[in-house]
Amino acid sequence: MVLLNKPGDYHLSHYETTYSTFSFTDYQKKHQKEKVNVAYYCVDQHVAQGLGEKIALHHVEAGQVVSYTFSEVKGKIDRIVYLLRKHQVKVGERVYVFLPKNPENYFAMLAAIRVGAIVVPLFEGFMMDAIHERINDSAGAVLITTKAFEKRIDYPTIPSIKHVFYGEDFADLNQADEYVYWATPETPFLMHYTSGSTGQPKGVIHAHRAYIHHQLSGRWVLDIKSEDVYWCTSHPGWVTGSVYGLFAPWLNAATVVVQEGRFSAHEWYAIIERLKVTILYSAPTAFRLLKAEGRLFESYQLDSLRHILSVGEPLNPEVIEWANKSLHVRIHDTWWMTETGGHIVVNLPSAKIKPGSMGRPFPGITVKILDESGKEVPRGEVGELAVKAPWPGLMHTIWQNEEKYNSYFNASGYYLSGDLCYQDDEDYVFFSGRVDDMINARGERIGPFEVESALIKHPAVKEAGVIGKPDPISGEIVKAFITLNDHAVDNEALIDDIKTFVKHQLSFHSAPKEIEVLRELPKTQISGKILRRELKQRERLMTL
Repeated sequence: MVLLNKPGDYHLSHYETTYSTFSFTDYQKKHQKEKVNVAYYCVDQHVAQGLGEKIALHHVEAGQVVSYTFSEVKGKIDRIVYLLRKHQVKVGERVYVFLPKNPENYFAMLAAIRVGAIVVPLFEGFMMDAIHERINDSAGAVLITTKAFEKRIDYPTIPSIKHVFYGEDFADLNQADEYVYWATPETPFLMHYTSGSTGQPKGVIHAHRAYIHHQLSGRWVLDIKSEDVYWCTSHPGWVTGSVYGLFAPWLNAATVVVQEGRFSAHEWYAIIERLKVTILYSAPTAFRLLKAEGRLFESYQLDSLRHILSVGEPLNPEVIEWANKSLHVRIHDTWWMTETGGHIVVNLPSAKIKPGSMGRPFPGITVKILDESGKEVPRGEVGELAVKAPWPGLMHTIWQNEEKYNSYFNASGYYLSGDLCYQDDEDYVFFSGRVDDMINARGERIGPFEVESALIKHPAVKEAGVIGKPDPISGEIVKAFITLNDHAVDNEALIDDIKTFVKHQLSFHSAPKEIEVLRELPKTQISGKILRRELKQRERLMTL
């Protein structure tokens, strides 16, 4: 099944022509200045150009909406800039922003960037171990949080922190500073931690040059126009929530929606109706949950929606078909990663959609499907998706780990994604699986090693192996196989206690949803490494 595009006034209307002629290098030479600042381009520039009274942000909490103009946003940021400068926050300092999904989160991130710091957004669901692990890795001195979240922090174990500021106190700031640090394009401004199948989370650093990629993909893929009300449902602690929740829309002067609270189909539909949301960017899990609510959408006026996008994991064809039939809007799958910094493979609103496909390469991006020896495979055959470097959004480095950074690239200069895909004769790319063992639960990447490490901290757990188990709603759930210490008794109470323990160690989304106790875990004979592939095979056989 192919879904044809509807005629419309799209920013990018002719993919083939644009793809064959567009060069990121030429675009950067024309548009990128020698001194840049992403935060300035997101807010201050719009105010300077006469857009100060335009609504920049609608904040929704408990059914109440508070709106801010770009001038008001700038004023909020100016006050936090004063606070950071007063405490001598320096260029390159790591500033951890551990806040709910609220306006203060956005203001704090941009203030840190504007003074030249590297902002490190932390997901609001992180628990103590996950927070400490990230702070101790990059040893920053500044933490911005709330007094409620502070209960999950043990300051003696994060000795690098010298200054703690609270989001709820920002309203009391009355002195402002319009200072802007003008950086080179290669100056770092953002660090997101991403999990791997082995080892601890790695700090992926992005440089100011990435704004070129963010702005252009916001224009071509998100198709943002001046009148749009744009809603990305991701928290800024995840890369989607920062790049496509904050940077891309505000670089294009869009009005953004920020909603606090958990998912509710009723509330989501009500927000779209009330605020006349025109563009929605979310994850397949959310769309599956909306689909599961049946005909609930008929109770709301949703005709403002003109463009929907998805990210985080492959989008089920049946969900695309449901949205097309029920909401009369196509869902456009997009593929990119924390390391790529921006859209790489996309479905454009002006082009046809092949349900099950991630789309085609973004203009200026070259992809190949490679076999294990690094050779390109014929169309239709599965191999690893590789992207020719460089491009503006590509990560600057990995925090204090050049060896890890270099490991992402092959000898020909291609970024190796770890995703197994195939490409058809029309250049559409289809996801097949992962080279490694990453778990993709509700659109979030979870490293099994991190969960295993938390599990074995429980006094009853001897060993642990973690895999992703297919799930119709979440895409995958975290399933753990464990062996117990001699004193432990396998019962329901113990399993519940272990799940709760991991949730408090890491986060709710990382905690195993299922735990199976085994007498012994499969391992390699030489190194004793747990064989997750055998655990996956066991799980597959059990479900046959």
